[in-house]
Amino acid sequence: MSRMALHDETSTVAIPDGIATVLFDLDGTLTDPKVGITVSIRHAMAELGRPLGPEVDLDWCIGPPLIDAFARLLDGDRTLAEAGVAAYRARYGTVGLYENEVYPGIPDLLAALVADGRRVVLATSKPRVFAARILEHFGLDRAFAAVHGSELDGTRVHKTDLVPWIRDVEAIDPATAVMIGDREHDVVGARAAGIATIGVAWGYGADGELAAAGAERVVDRVADLADLLLARRAR
Repeated sequence: MSRMALHDETSTVAIPDGIATVLFDLDGTLTDPKVGITVSIRHAMAELGRPLGPEVDLDWCIGPPLIDAFARLLDGDRTLAEAGVAAYRARYGTVGLYENEVYPGIPDLLAALVADGRRVVLATSKPRVFAARILEHFGLDRAFAAVHGSELDGTRVHKTDLVPWIRDVEAIDPATAVMIGDREHDVVGARAAGIATIGVAWGYGADGELAAAGAERVVDRVADLADLLLARRAR
């Protein structure tokens, strides 16, 4: 999906007054995965004979579907990009997914939401099997009523497919739900499901990216996110 296509129909979905279900992105929202992702991408590119110099910035690769990132790095060659994904996963699946840190305040936020009776659901483009292992490793899994991501074969790798699917299988009412994420893909995917988005500024979105994509609110701190969510209790 092109960057231009992501910004089509960027109407904002209003944040509901009563929030019963909170969907969270993972990378750049709950955890900082930079080391594991970028080192694994460099490993894969070297395996393909296309090593990247240390000056090459890979922060933009955090959030979008991995196949799209490799296609961009490999001049649009989707076949080579698939080989890149395989080489990436060979390292990431054993080492890289643990080269990761939970953002300060996130465990307390999740615990507060659960204690307040909110349903917490993961909605990540990362393969579900990796996402589940990361949540368990950091002790975050107990907060989640459901964990959803893409499949290793690429099914639901784009948020525009994933979030509407989660809405349907989890019987989520968009009028009492909100998506939390750090990239435009989160906003666009949530809007496809009729769900509002609160953007978080501590992740990997570029300046203005979330607002331009249609996020109604962007928060700078986990404490600000907690205040916003906990003040909007569903009746």
